[in-house]
Amino acid sequence: MTPELFAACKKAVHVVTMEGEILRAGRASLFLLEQIGWRIPARILALPPFIWAVELGYRIVAANRPFFARFLFKKE
Repeated sequence: MTPELFAACKKAVHVVTMEGEILRAGRASLFLLEQIGWRIPARILALPPFIWAVELGYRIVAANRPFFARFLFKKE
């Protein structure tokens, strides 16, 4: 792993496909959703203008991880 990729992975999820394509952020998340069985919703969300909303939503959540973690990952 290069230092540049290491730094980029701190900011967003990265996926390397079997074909060697590198996906990041919202597109990587949609790829993972497709792989775990959410094929139709993932493919629909990958189309414009939905992908733009997915990427924007990913950026908002990634930039505010501590805020969202308080609500999404509560200790029991």
